[in-house]
Amino acid sequence: MGRSDSNKGKKALGREGGAFRKKSYAKGNAPIKKKTETKQKSNPDLIRLNKYVANSGVCSRRDADIYISAGNITVNGKAITEMGHKVKKTDVVKFDGRLLSPEKKEYVLLNKPKDFSTTVRDERGRRNVNGLISNASKSKLLPIDKMDKTATGLLLFTNDGEMTKRLKSPKNGLRKIYHIVLNKELRSADLKKIQEGVVLDEKPVRVQDISFIDNAPKREVGIEIYSSKNRVVERLFEHLEYEVVKVDRVIYAGLTKKDLPRGHWRFLTDQEVINLGMIK
Repeated sequence: MGRSDSNKGKKALGREGGAFRKKSYAKGNAPIKKKTETKQKSNPDLIRLNKYVANSGVCSRRDADIYISAGNITVNGKAITEMGHKVKKTDVVKFDGRLLSPEKKEYVLLNKPKDFSTTVRDERGRRNVNGLISNASKSKLLPIDKMDKTATGLLLFTNDGEMTKRLKSPKNGLRKIYHIVLNKELRSADLKKIQEGVVLDEKPVRVQDISFIDNAPKREVGIEIYSSKNRVVERLFEHLEYEVVKVDRVIYAGLTKKDLPRGHWRFLTDQEVINLGMIK
């Protein structure tokens, strides 16, 4: 190839082989960049249907997908079988006709210390038990029953309305054991009266068991009772002219204070929730 042929080859390479040449751009003539699509923000008011169902406590999210595909879930009266379907928290969601709530059910057990009120709103400005579990959940958890400000021991909180209603029912046979300290020794005759049943508000209050505490003065007793009446233990001893110095609830519906120091709380285990759910 001669000199002239070589130059022609270079020119041709420059025209056709542009990939080998550096591109230069005059100021202001930069290449136009393609607009990138902005990622749409998720709507906080929407929730995936399977999560909604799982949060209601019916089943796991995986099982919820199965029920959705089978047509067991309805939204505002219409069966939904679409995977990934999203609903609003205000939608009416039902599982086999049962109304569901999207809020995850939570259960917190507190070992209540003395001098904390259990009322939701305390206009007197007293310390409230809700402050002790404020870090447990973003949901509003309420105590299932009330305790005197001076009483201590187990107190259960939840946002599960059905569970609360069931456990508060007088028919549920909820087992509670208290450690009671009186201002004086309990007479044997009065112990027998309590065993046989003391009448309060024209109705006898039955106790399952009552006994003195081992290696303790006879003013300390343990009492097992199934009544759901408020302050029933205190009223029982006051009726027999004793002053109750201390009330400590040590067992509540099978739950104990084991590994739970005073003023501390813990979540219930799945098995404990199942056990409570079996109480009718």
